[in-house]
Amino acid sequence: MKWPGRISSRILDLLKHPPAKPESHLWVLNTTRQTVLASCAELADRGEKRRKGLLGRTHLAPGEGLWIRPCEAVHTFGMRFSIDLVYLDRNCRVKKTRGAVPPWRLSACLTAHSVLELPSGAIGLSHTTPGDILEFSAAATLNDSSGNGSVLHAN
Repeated sequence: MKWPGRISSRILDLLKHPPAKPESHLWVLNTTRQTVLASCAELADRGEKRRKGLLGRTHLAPGEGLWIRPCEAVHTFGMRFSIDLVYLDRNCRVKKTRGAVPPWRLSACLTAHSVLELPSGAIGLSHTTPGDILEFSAAATLNDSSGNGSVLHAN
């Protein structure tokens, strides 16, 4: 993506006024280790989105994820790829992690309030372990001149 010498007014406007649904894309930071788990995670906190989860997708790209809340158990029945799972309490403290969970499995953490589903390998790359604290913040989507979407962190 090419960045102009000056920050465009569109970028400044997005920073000052995030999109109407800031939860549509989330930036996920492990504040304990100062590493990024996802730069474009989706929130699944209502009906259909929670039920469907990642079903029907062929993969999760690096930086993508799905934060399901409330949730204390997930399955990978019918999925086509492995995922990493990060179980969180109400304060976004990591309770449990499971790496490279293959299709047709069930995983649970009865003390969790939510679960973050990530591409396989994301837990290892971010060095996330139980006890770490995660922070979720809105990320604004920008389009460059080629029409490709990029994600900009917007606190």
